[in-house]
Amino acid sequence: MQLTIEHKSRIISFQIEYRKRRTIEIRIQPPDNIIVLVPAGLSKDIIIREVKGKADWICKKLDEYNGVEYKVIKKAYMDGETFLYLGSSYPLRIIETKYKTPRVTLLQDTLCIYTSTRDEDELKNALEKWYRLKMKEVIVERIRYYQQFFKMTPSGIVIKEQKKRWGSCTSERKLLFNWRLVMAPVSVIDYVVVHEMCHMKHMNHSKDFWNLVEVILPDYKERKKWLKLNGILLDYN
Repeated sequence: MQLTIEHKSRIISFQIEYRKRRTIEIRIQPPDNIIVLVPAGLSKDIIIREVKGKADWICKKLDEYNGVEYKVIKKAYMDGETFLYLGSSYPLRIIETKYKTPRVTLLQDTLCIYTSTRDEDELKNALEKWYRLKMKEVIVERIRYYQQFFKMTPSGIVIKEQKKRWGSCTSERKLLFNWRLVMAPVSVIDYVVVHEMCHMKHMNHSKDFWNLVEVILPDYKERKKWLKLNGILLDYN
């Protein structure tokens, strides 16, 4: 369902998605896609009132994204193409073998795919599988490190495709992370890890939530800024 409000002579259009949940959540997918998640059966009047109450914040976020080009990068799966891993760029090398299933490894500053095929989809799938495995290793290690700041522990860790979301935390304290995040520097991964772990205590973005993030990562704003400005580099096809 699509709704529209007017705020300070500005038209804000947003998509409503009814979910099995207790609270309203407003998501903005760059550059200008606004999605409002609401409890099933909630009236339009209440939804509009809540969105109007957040209108200044919505406009601020839209202005931040304005002028930033959000375009999926098209990668070529051939020798010389570069791919990011933990903030560094590595050239790709395709090595012909008799392996029926492509195998990926990082060897001497080169990202190697051992394969008997040049099929782009198979190479892409192999690389994504490698990224997902590495992401799980990194995330588990970083969560283990930051656990010292929390009394509660995650009920589970899931690596998945999350479109424009880098991480999330369910009400059951299950932590979900976008596999593409493993391309970012460890300092940025740490920000997302701490952000989601803080949601185990504060299931919102209140002042208490951000204060807790800042206690653990005093420079979190710089890490968050890197992700906003460079996140597009982690999204390729």
